[in-house]
Amino acid sequence: MPDHRRHARKPAPRRKPAPSRRQSAPRSTSERGLRLAGRAFVALLAMVVVIGTGAAWRGYHDVVAGVTTSGALGDAPKSDGKDQNILIMGLDSRLDEQGKPLPQDMYDALHAGDDSVGGYNSNVLILIHIPGDGSKATGISIPRDDYVQLADASCAQSPCKGKIKQAYGLAYDRAKTKLEATGVKDLDLEQQSREVGRKAEIDTVRAFLGGVTVDHFVEVTLVAFFQLAQVVQPITVCLNENTSDNFSGADFKKGKQDIDASQAMAFVRQRRDPDPDLNFTDLDRTRRQQAFIVSLMHSLQSSGAMSNPSRLRDLLDVAKQNIAIDDKLDLASFAQHASALSSGGISLFTLPVKDFGTDDAGEDINIVDVTEIRAIAHNLLSGSGASTTTTATTTSATPTNIAAAAGVTLNVVNSTGTTGLAARVADSFTALGFTRGTVETGANLSNSTITYGRGADAAAAGLADKLGITATKSTSVDAGTVQLTIGSDLTSSGPIADLAKSTDDSTTVTTTTAPPPPPVSATATGSKAPAPTDLSNMDADGIPCVK
Repeated sequence: MPDHRRHARKPAPRRKPAPSRRQSAPRSTSERGLRLAGRAFVALLAMVVVIGTGAAWRGYHDVVAGVTTSGALGDAPKSDGKDQNILIMGLDSRLDEQGKPLPQDMYDALHAGDDSVGGYNSNVLILIHIPGDGSKATGISIPRDDYVQLADASCAQSPCKGKIKQAYGLAYDRAKTKLEATGVKDLDLEQQSREVGRKAEIDTVRAFLGGVTVDHFVEVTLVAFFQLAQVVQPITVCLNENTSDNFSGADFKKGKQDIDASQAMAFVRQRRDPDPDLNFTDLDRTRRQQAFIVSLMHSLQSSGAMSNPSRLRDLLDVAKQNIAIDDKLDLASFAQHASALSSGGISLFTLPVKDFGTDDAGEDINIVDVTEIRAIAHNLLSGSGASTTTTATTTSATPTNIAAAAGVTLNVVNSTGTTGLAARVADSFTALGFTRGTVETGANLSNSTITYGRGADAAAAGLADKLGITATKSTSVDAGTVQLTIGSDLTSSGPIADLAKSTDDSTTVTTTTAPPPPPVSATATGSKAPAPTDLSNMDADGIPCVK
């Protein structure tokens, strides 16, 4: 899926401000504005309508019954307690949810090509974390060109690497070819192929962020954004400077301005400008998308759309035509609790990149530090900005790095009876390559085992070699995951034996792992403006001004 439209290839140098000036902008006390923006992300289109009205209105269930539902989440692990993670996937497809082309006047208004353009890239990926205690929600935007390990379904070979947005489309194409060969066609072919694409994208995001849970997802096509803007227009947006772009049709002035639906598409799609000093990148486009949704919610409120039955019907019709949700998401039930869940507002983050480069095919990619990304995701999703402290013995031996472990989750089961061993083993091995997964205590066993899921064979083999045991593939283990069950045979010698002795040793050392650098304000300008290498943060009060 070629994509040669990238403008900026290298992060432009900029003067780094002093640490004290790199803090996020102070959070506003405008809870009403925060609630509105929070609902935009949590509910997006169909859900936001129900949340805005505060009650189910006549005809709602009839419309929701027509929304496409998906079983792509399957039996994937879910969040503990009342917390919820919702993945928003915005497809670049110029087709509707049934795979049908749009009317020509719609393509003309979108200024984004016809049904042959776009494919099934997930150009918008936002993970929304809603704490069960009603505190502030968190939105994490993933830049679309981050070069990562993709789900196995996306490639014929392993390891499967590509832009994170491609996981959906590559898996869709492979599944469609196989299904056509078996005689599947028409709508069945489209929906079954999309199911494979959805699952691949979800699995890829989960692994990239360090094994995060995805409780629900909402899939939105490009046209849905346009149709929603049509219902709500005009929408007030704000820019930090004059800007234009012939490719997207953008032509905006500095400051606040009202835009119509066609201009809104240009606003969220712009990623270049004739002025090289602006150094537009896809990360700036990501921040535009965040700002647009915040502005959209303010326009929904100010336009009276939420109290207008005709407009409500139009909004839900958008959902029916161009949205897919997981089959476990009960919109009516969710709406009853969504206001409480999002009452703390939302803070929006854009993940950083290390550099821009090209892949083997010459396509532009974002080079990322996976370890840093997972540390950021852990901090944001746990709500902790403080340092984390771990304890280890001075005599503990650590295994050498396992190269294939990058991107693979390690679950550890302690079946030795030694208190705390699973956690110590998990910390030891994840610090040198694996992503830390679950730690559990099981019944005492004599023999240790290593089992692994799809795509984790090399990592499992490397671990088995270090520990001197055999690894076995298992369908009960998630893709990209290795499970180590520690029996008493590994406590007599080797790295795990040294870790097992730590409960008897009196000499310990405490090490502190500093959290990732604090985020830069997404709305800052000049030398304080976010660079591609910065984690940026946008609070959702008022109308945010962005590049």
